[in-house]
Amino acid sequence: MRKQIIFILVGLILVASPAVAAVQVDMVTSSGTIKLELYEDKAPLTVANFLKYADAGFYNGTIFHRVIKGFMIQGGGFDTNHKKKPTNAPIKNEADNGLKNDRGTIAMARTNMVDSATGQFFINLVDNTFLNFSSPDPRGYGYAVFGKVVEGMDVVDAIGSTPIKKGVGPFASLPVSTVEIISVKQSGQ
Repeated sequence: MRKQIIFILVGLILVASPAVAAVQVDMVTSSGTIKLELYEDKAPLTVANFLKYADAGFYNGTIFHRVIKGFMIQGGGFDTNHKKKPTNAPIKNEADNGLKNDRGTIAMARTNMVDSATGQFFINLVDNTFLNFSSPDPRGYGYAVFGKVVEGMDVVDAIGSTPIKKGVGPFASLPVSTVEIISVKQSGQ
């Protein structure tokens, strides 16, 4: 009887608790649409940063400029003419949030400096455990995951399998055919 009362109370609490709607984003690319769910509760600064860029139209007309098969696809920093887009100030790295760089997650790209992420992001094609937070020192800090693909992983995989041409610098793994990010906006907008 006591267990039944507890289950009923738990059920009432769950029913009465308002559900927090996850933020979802539609990333429309020249290869198809990728729907992302963002983790505001785990990476509030990173999600706010990403949405600020998205809401401003920053990602519209950018490209996936770095594609490494069996690793990740990176974009959000260069336009279709390969010109670097000006960004806002870097944000604090939230890689210590407990989220992992697993297949289908989206994380912030950065330089060797821990707190250097601005607008560029990457989507993991496989579990990349070596990119996870392991310690607070610069070598172990990792890359901040802030969401995951909930629809369109086939699009991500197709981009990840696209032929690349060897270049230099940020274009060392540039797709032969441009993969454009046409728009990024919150779902329903």
